[in-house]
Amino acid sequence: MSITSLITAVDLQEMVNHTVFPIWFLIGAALVFFMQCGFAMVETGFTRAKNAGNIIMKNLMDFCIGTVVFILIGFGFLLGEDVSGIIGRPGFDIFTDYQNFDWSGFVFNLVFCATAATIVSGAMAERTKFISYCIYSAVISAIIYPIEAHWIWGGGWLAQWGFHDFAGSCAIHMVGGISALIGAKILGPRIGKFKKDASGHITKVKAIPGHSLTLGALGCFILWFGWYGFNGAAATTGPQLASIFVTTTIAPAVATFVCMIFTWLKYGKPDVSMCLNASLAGLVGITAGCDVMDAAGALAVGMVSGVLVVFGVWLLDYVLHIDDPVGAVAVHMLNGIWGTLAVGLFATKSAPESGLQGLFYGGGVELLGKQIIGIAAVGIWTAIAITITYLVINATIGLRASAEEEIHGLDAAEHGLTSAYADFMPAPAAGASMASGINTVDTQTAVVKEAAVPVVGDVEAAERAKISKVSILCKQNRFEELKAALNEIDVMGITVTQVLGCGVQKGNTAKYYRGVEMDMILLPKIKVEVVVSNVPVKKVIETAVKALYTGHIGDGKIFVYDVENAVKVRTGEQGVEALQGSPED
Repeated sequence: MSITSLITAVDLQEMVNHTVFPIWFLIGAALVFFMQCGFAMVETGFTRAKNAGNIIMKNLMDFCIGTVVFILIGFGFLLGEDVSGIIGRPGFDIFTDYQNFDWSGFVFNLVFCATAATIVSGAMAERTKFISYCIYSAVISAIIYPIEAHWIWGGGWLAQWGFHDFAGSCAIHMVGGISALIGAKILGPRIGKFKKDASGHITKVKAIPGHSLTLGALGCFILWFGWYGFNGAAATTGPQLASIFVTTTIAPAVATFVCMIFTWLKYGKPDVSMCLNASLAGLVGITAGCDVMDAAGALAVGMVSGVLVVFGVWLLDYVLHIDDPVGAVAVHMLNGIWGTLAVGLFATKSAPESGLQGLFYGGGVELLGKQIIGIAAVGIWTAIAITITYLVINATIGLRASAEEEIHGLDAAEHGLTSAYADFMPAPAAGASMASGINTVDTQTAVVKEAAVPVVGDVEAAERAKISKVSILCKQNRFEELKAALNEIDVMGITVTQVLGCGVQKGNTAKYYRGVEMDMILLPKIKVEVVVSNVPVKKVIETAVKALYTGHIGDGKIFVYDVENAVKVRTGEQGVEALQGSPED
């Protein structure tokens, strides 16, 4: 090889190191920011619809409030001039010396800081005051996270001592998980989560399913995608980046597979929500050592994470009796601890740019000991600081929303939202303004009321005429057959409602949600209501039975009611006449 080609190769490598990787560093930061969307979707999907807007708002404000306090003091505490290995010296270089400021470092560390704060949201969901949430989120972003992150990444005592946490199993996920655990404990469970006897002892754990596993799955995939930036952004060479991508893929995939098998064996069916949690658990587990582990190490991390997340959910429900709607403690705290310990077990010098060697690769217990001490130090700091924060908030403005607000939903109580899904509501919100010419009850004027058509006809004769209402509950997949059959016998109109319900079988209750047996499963059904006079009720019933019958449990039920009278609002016609069509109808 010629001298020229050698110089060219060296120059090319320098160009990659000084140009490409700084750009990738910022792209990675953008991926981590996009993870906020993933957290929002997971938390929203795993909780009830009446709190969806509140959860979205909290995840939004995590980043926005975090940015403000990180500018003021957080960034200085994390990356400022080191003071005795404990804390960075706060400064305002972003304002006073902007041209020489570390813009990339600021953005990168800001998005990580926001991640630590947002973990807490899920465990305390559906019952936390919004103002209280904003305050403790600000404390995490301004003080708790920056100080311990300085120990690990800012040149502090743990970094000097040789503690290793490449992307945040300890610094971010364990810290967020500990904060979530303590917060959920102080806050107390959601109303209806635990059944108690007369003496106050918990006798039963009750499942409270989230309203959309679809949103939860979307959030999981977004987080997994963003995690390639989360773990890989700080890579400094191509081989190291590629290796990080490999370990970041293996661990969550194995964790999810193991969780699927485990829940299938334990509960009789593979648990969807638990498997989504397992994917995140595997990602959390590999985060600390993604740069120093090989494929075997990543596989081992994933296997443990897949079982550990199920154990964690069970532990909180059945032993600690702490209500964590989304599994944040099991995913982030337990697997954050496990991932940090795993560095001391599976680190290997065969990984690109790795100079560490764990216990199972001939490195002895020295690294493992450092990891244990680091976990203990960060855990103690976090527990003390966040407990003080919660207790001060609870003693002043209070942490928990009122029982009435919790029952109605925090969307309405905290944000004035009737629903986060307004377009899917069956009726307009009270007081909502409608399109011109259409009146709601709240906006109807006295003039409009006076103009209404008076009721006409012989009221007594109308009452004597036979009018019946037939209410049919059926499976969703049989509705089209039923609709066509009713049309064939000249039923003039139907009203269709999507409902939830179950019969005497209680929806087949031998089913589990996140390891908790369901007392009663409300199944999606269609309720079809028809009011008839000319068409014989018997004919309607026979037609419906013929359309719906399969011979299996859950075919449906039919209820028949006598109707005293009917009034057509537009014309004022009563009784049978009100049910008849006209050229204008």
